[in-house]
Amino acid sequence: MYSVTLGSDGPHVTGLGLGCMGMSDFYGAAEHDESIATLRAARDRGLDFFDTGDFYGAGHNELLLREAFDTAARQKLIYSVKFGAMRDPAGGFVGFDCRPAAVKSALAYSLQRLGTDYIDIYRPARLDPEVPIEETVGAIARLVEEGYVRHIGLSEVGVATLRRAQAVHPIADLQIEFSLLARGIEAAILPTCRELGIGITAYGVLGRGLLSGRWSPDGAVGDTRKNLPRFGGANLAHNLKIVERLKAVAVEKGVTVGQLAIAWVACQGPDILPLAGSRRRDQLEEALAALDIVLTPADLERIGAIAPPGAAAGDRYDRHGMARLDSETPEPTGA
Repeated sequence: MYSVTLGSDGPHVTGLGLGCMGMSDFYGAAEHDESIATLRAARDRGLDFFDTGDFYGAGHNELLLREAFDTAARQKLIYSVKFGAMRDPAGGFVGFDCRPAAVKSALAYSLQRLGTDYIDIYRPARLDPEVPIEETVGAIARLVEEGYVRHIGLSEVGVATLRRAQAVHPIADLQIEFSLLARGIEAAILPTCRELGIGITAYGVLGRGLLSGRWSPDGAVGDTRKNLPRFGGANLAHNLKIVERLKAVAVEKGVTVGQLAIAWVACQGPDILPLAGSRRRDQLEEALAALDIVLTPADLERIGAIAPPGAAAGDRYDRHGMARLDSETPEPTGA
């Protein structure tokens, strides 16, 4: 399996990461034993990058990782952990807290839940509008000095925030949505990351399931995707037409449309790590097979014509979710 380097001084990781969120939250109930088996199968198949968040299932996701991997196994893995999003007992979100004291406190709890004494990449889940990014990154930098964190990452921030953060401490990677239905980073964020030596960890490579070719509006109870703009009404119909056109390309190549979508992201550069949100072993195997797909320049041109930037209908999140995305804030224009 090929490898990806995250950042100028960041870790070398296998060319596909496992996004663990769906095993605990947002996509309906997951089967516990299958989740553990999938985590272990990913490790056994050579994957070493596991992405989680302390708010996924209010700590449940981190506890799954602790159950799946003993201390010896953990030493060979890269844990990417997001923090800062606050939940209430009913599962709702009640804001963000990325103050320096909160950073230290959140890390302490994550270390306990994960059963480890360090985090490989630690990142705020979103920009806290009440806390300058310099203060948050500075707090993580002190944890790097103390040995509790190895690298600093960011999530869903824009160009100005990237530059301010990088001025405080080297940033290994930016975690951000990137797929054939979400190509917004190509205009300014991706070029800036490359200028600064920051890698990209791409989540949502299957468009949260739209690009799997198997999306059904009759999903599981608790699946929050049904409330997202891209999954409803005329937007959904428009987006599924794009998927059908991509499926025709996939059929010609003898692969699934989901595999085509993963392969496309993987082809966008050696500094981009696709995250597979596999909750089951069969999904994991399908994602891994995507790494063997060869896309020719003609393939990429054809795929890009079907799903150019801005082709998807509907915002990535609802109105409240979009308001929390620093990455969606218009960049200031020159004088």
